Amino acid sequence: MAAFRRAARFGVVLTALGAALGPVPVGSASVAGSAHPERTVAVATQDQEDSRVLAGRRIVLSYAGPTPPPGVLQTIREGRAAGVILFGENITGPDQLAEAVAALKQAAAEAPEPRALLLMTDQEGGKVRRLPGAPELSARRTGSAANPPAAAVESGIGAARNLADAGLNVNLAPVLDVYDTPDNFIDHAERSYSQDPSTVAELGTAFLAAQQGLGVAATAKHFPGLGAAVRGANTDEGPVTLTAPLARIRAHDEAPYRSAIAAGVRLVMASWAVYPALDPERPAGLSPAVIQGELRVRLGFDGVTVTDAMEAGALAPYGDTGDRAVAAAEAGMDLMLCSARDPQQAEDAAVALAAALDDGRLDRRAFTAAVSRVDALRASLG
Repeated sequence: MAAFRRAARFGVVLTALGAALGPVPVGSASVAGSAHPERTVAVATQDQEDSRVLAGRRIVLSYAGPTPPPGVLQTIREGRAAGVILFGENITGPDQLAEAVAALKQAAAEAPEPRALLLMTDQEGGKVRRLPGAPELSARRTGSAANPPAAAVESGIGAARNLADAGLNVNLAPVLDVYDTPDNFIDHAERSYSQDPSTVAELGTAFLAAQQGLGVAATAKHFPGLGAAVRGANTDEGPVTLTAPLARIRAHDEAPYRSAIAAGVRLVMASWAVYPALDPERPAGLSPAVIQGELRVRLGFDGVTVTDAMEAGALAPYGDTGDRAVAAAEAGMDLMLCSARDPQQAEDAAVALAAALDDGRLDRRAFTAAVSRVDALRASLG
């Protein structure tokens, strides 16, 4: 039936029907000149429209400035967005943020099938905070506190209360990268708890459990780990390859994720680095071996997967936004993080996903399963 519908969309069903029915008697309405051609057109249009809506339900969009643009609100009203990521430039004060969040939520409430939006930001603590206030301790300072587990719990509670007070429901934290060299890429910004995987596991899990206990979903990142990235090896800026052996990745870098998954972390964000021991050709977030093989099958994660920034410099060799979105979906990523502060980026990703769904490049069953995971997350946060 799925194949028949795809054929109908491209018009070749006419030929198939003609062959099956044989010659059409003179005087009868031909297939091409059916008395009700509008029915075929209507079915095709409806299928394409449904594909666009399904695709949009896998998109997190962004915008520039303090006020949600009309086009963004309309996209949300049409049910073609799963969420919005907010940055410092979107926030000028509590009153302004409250107005922006209210407008986004109102647009979602006006959708044909209303669902809670995923309203997210990066509130890791320390230097990486989009909202003023908690958590004030960075991961490194948490790890060196007099009582690190208690400090991690306090940070998780503080993050949850801060975001919830602002009307947000997803935090793109905690970072579970286990840094291997002091002052390397992840440690320089104080974003790693420790060089010890068990410490990172304990503190990251304490943070996320405390946060999720107050109703704000946590995101473990950047799977399978950026702790080996040298200073300056930033996937936001260009390609990064991490050559750790497979045994080390599994025993060291992935260890905190086992604890986070056991604790019920709601989302996992994949890294854009390449790990030759797992996949020598593709970044983790574009690799079925990493997302399906390691994260889903080996570690047993059944929650929502989310990409890192789709505009990252590390993805320059992998085509435009649409190409990247389709490759990420093929790999098993549920949500596409379109964080360039340009709504057209999100539109381009959604159009490409819908087209790939319609032409069969993306499996419809897997696609709808991804949408269902995202929808379930949204429902739980509504």
